[in-house]
Amino acid sequence: MTDLERAAIHGIQLMDLTTLNLDDTDKVVSDLCEKAVSKSGNTAAVCIYPQFITTAKAKLNALNASDILVATVTNFPHGNDDVAQAVKETEEAVSLGADEVDVVFPYRAFLAGDNQVGFDLVKGCKQACGENVALKVILETGEIKSPELIKKASLIAIEAGADFIKTSTGKVPVNATLEAAEQMLLAILETGASCGFKAAGGVKDAQDVADYLNLTRSILSDEWICSQHFRFGASSLLGNLLNTLGTGEEQTTNAGY
Repeated sequence: MTDLERAAIHGIQLMDLTTLNLDDTDKVVSDLCEKAVSKSGNTAAVCIYPQFITTAKAKLNALNASDILVATVTNFPHGNDDVAQAVKETEEAVSLGADEVDVVFPYRAFLAGDNQVGFDLVKGCKQACGENVALKVILETGEIKSPELIKKASLIAIEAGADFIKTSTGKVPVNATLEAAEQMLLAILETGASCGFKAAGGVKDAQDVADYLNLTRSILSDEWICSQHFRFGASSLLGNLLNTLGTGEEQTTNAGY
């Protein structure tokens, strides 16, 4: 097996297979769940809008794939600084059965100099998730831009209780980059936390997967290369990885990821 084939297998196992389009339907989400049960292994999760959580849960159960988690998004994609609204959306997502919640950090308020609202929003949403639902905090690093500020936002999110820090919504011009990932991974290292990392948007093929995994190993350790600590948020990536493995299927719909 080649290094790229190994990376492709890891990429599938660590993937949040995603559709976050405004025209998503129950059928689109059901089809996504079917693709998540791939010829080369199951993805870690599917990531969909909250109104499709029940559909995704039912479909995965029907496929005997209840090991695939159901993730959803809140405060998405705008990243507003309304803490109460973000917490309410997160509570609703949890009540609908989400296994994981990806909440957008209030990055514009942060860029304007307000560090407290980001801390409060993440802390409130983590309290809404409780111990059994993972909270992934989307920093929107392509909008924050500055390496120093990306690291600072990462530290705020980790301190407030994030289970994962995530690069991007996939809805802005610049999404995941290795440069942003480096600052986020360094923040995890600095805190000594067991916080996970998720690269979302722009991860397109097995070489990209390998690059992110190698960066993570170099800063943290091999222990982070598992679904409890590392994820890729992706839509078109799955088809490309399956092609690398020779089990190619039709590529999944491009959802900004």
